[in-house]
Amino acid sequence: MKYIVLLGDGMSDEKLPQLGDKTPLQAARTPHMDYMARRGKFGLVRTVPPGLPPGSDVANLSVFGYDPRSCYTGRSPLEAASMGVNLGSGDVAFRVNMVNLKPTGTTLIMQDYSAGHISTEEARELIDDLQRQLGDDEFQFFPGVGYRHLLVWRNGRDKLTSTPPHDITGKSILDYFPRGDGADKLICLMNSSQMVMSRHPVNKQRMEEGKLPANSIWLWGHGRSPRMETYKERFGLSGAVISAVDLIRGIGIYAGLDIIRVPGATGYIDTNYRGKAEAALTALQSHDYVYLHVEAPDEAAHGGNLEHKLKAIEDFDALVVGPVLEGMRQFGEYRILCTPDHPTPLRLMTHTSEPVPFIIYGGEERENPAVGGYDEDEALKTGLMLVEGFRLMEMMMK
Repeated sequence: MKYIVLLGDGMSDEKLPQLGDKTPLQAARTPHMDYMARRGKFGLVRTVPPGLPPGSDVANLSVFGYDPRSCYTGRSPLEAASMGVNLGSGDVAFRVNMVNLKPTGTTLIMQDYSAGHISTEEARELIDDLQRQLGDDEFQFFPGVGYRHLLVWRNGRDKLTSTPPHDITGKSILDYFPRGDGADKLICLMNSSQMVMSRHPVNKQRMEEGKLPANSIWLWGHGRSPRMETYKERFGLSGAVISAVDLIRGIGIYAGLDIIRVPGATGYIDTNYRGKAEAALTALQSHDYVYLHVEAPDEAAHGGNLEHKLKAIEDFDALVVGPVLEGMRQFGEYRILCTPDHPTPLRLMTHTSEPVPFIIYGGEERENPAVGGYDEDEALKTGLMLVEGFRLMEMMMK
């Protein structure tokens, strides 16, 4: 038996007036997901347990088959694992976003949580200079991908609260600084970063090209290393992870899965969809399981861009789901799980914890005439609701 998860990050949404009171999933052309929904097990799943934040970390842990209530310690330790950064027992990791802050009156506004989707090469120069000028034995900066980077606080403190920058787009940052034990040190780093970055050649070049400068860092998503069973221990499976995002790769590393890096995988709407699908099918020749993650719908929704979200959903269906659906037939017995991790409503430009529509398809040919296609309303009509998202893996394996 071969298993594959096709994860369209943040695909689920609300009904929008500009789409004739349809959700993006209802408005987008998705013939391959529609095909599976009419023939497979189709319903809603709650991937975010009550009391936990609706982040991609929590939601994807659930889809991987782990109960976040027992293993979730924060986002950044997972990203650190993907980046090859070792955390000691006393170390605390933080996500470092490259952001653009806009002065407005007497305050600063979070204008862009990604600094205009700054490139990895540009961001690396900035991170390297931040490490040279602000790093020391206590605080160390590590470069990641695009706008996503890492800070490690050696023997640090974790009794803190912080806010994801994509949650406060267009808002004053003054009410959202880190709070708690040691927050003053983090705020000092954030403020000091603005001095380093404001005069940096990378930002001067970006402004000359009409791009947003990355004029500050934003620290959030902290945590210590989690303890997790491997997939071999938990499910008896070998497997691989395909994603452009360090968070998803990090979960894979803690799960003991191989990480497959696909050229051209960017985490945005220009990602190499087809290359991911081809890599997944190749990986299944030697593995039992593949987790294929596409970030693009989520990024489009964080930017409030309806056109990009519709395109990301349609490209996911045409260039990932379609080829995988066709390619899985070579294996005889197989299961495909297709789902978002969480909703990312365009209206809010951030995540919510509502249930999302899932499909488990294993080659069934008999069509359910009551199912119109793959979307939130059709999933609700089936009456199937899985309230513990981490049991999706168990359902797929049964």
